[in-house]
Amino acid sequence: MRAVKVDHEVAGGFGLGEAADPVPGPGEVLVRVAAFSVNFGEVHGGPDGPGTGRVPGSEAAGVVEAAAADGTGPAVGSPVVTLGADGGWAQLRAVPSGLAAPLPAGTDPGRAATVGVAGTSALRAVRRLGDIDGERVLVTGATGGVGRFAIQLARRSGARPVAVTRRPERDGDALRALGAEEVVASAEQVEGPVRGVVDSVGGPQLVAAFDRLCEHGTLVTVGHSSGDDVVFPYGALLGRPGAHDRSLVTFFLLSTTDLAPDLTWLATEVDRGSLDPGIAWRGPWDDIASATTALLDRTLHGKAVVDIT
Repeated sequence: MRAVKVDHEVAGGFGLGEAADPVPGPGEVLVRVAAFSVNFGEVHGGPDGPGTGRVPGSEAAGVVEAAAADGTGPAVGSPVVTLGADGGWAQLRAVPSGLAAPLPAGTDPGRAATVGVAGTSALRAVRRLGDIDGERVLVTGATGGVGRFAIQLARRSGARPVAVTRRPERDGDALRALGAEEVVASAEQVEGPVRGVVDSVGGPQLVAAFDRLCEHGTLVTVGHSSGDDVVFPYGALLGRPGAHDRSLVTFFLLSTTDLAPDLTWLATEVDRGSLDPGIAWRGPWDDIASATTALLDRTLHGKAVVDIT
């Protein structure tokens, strides 16, 4: 089969080539991929690291080519969105049946492919915050994939989102259109307490965001795009009057083996326009270098969707 593989010799660090067809296990479906989404983390970790010849890709959508041998999951011919650790940037992909979610007929596979990592991470994080109706919720990395979904999902839960972005003057209007009530340049600038935090930045931003939590507040960390260590100053975790019993929690997304219902719901909402994934680039896979280079250069702000042609 044809696939996009890590290739240190080409622009952007990824190139089209040949790869062995995947062999699905008993509980896996084989999917013929129509489109996939590219995440910054996949690009950032690929070109300069090990793994030449590896087929990356967490998020992909297409049609079931072969059903799971154990009878689980969608049937042959079903349109699906899939999620996995890698292997999505290829014509064929094998994934556990619980990570292959059925799609309504006519769903755009490119738009569906945007929800895998960012959408499910944001949905799980917002749920973990509990009842946030009427509460302020801080979202760091607000212009990233997780951040965009978190703002919209928190707003739909009745929250008052506070968005953190490095350039409020550039991003403010767009973030407010997604549902943000406030837009600031850093967590340190947030005035007053917040009930919850969805953090995908890590480092000093996580520390400052945790400091803004009110009593019984929760911070869910879902990423570390800054690449910085998280260092709490002495006494920061002991609490203080009005801000004790706070929680810092995290999760590993793929430890949940049945994400299909969430994937289906998110992809349906994106396809109908009720959730905006922020697609900033879309093109054929023989032009993937344009997307990966732009992501690495940080000149592409949003999701990149690649159509298999």
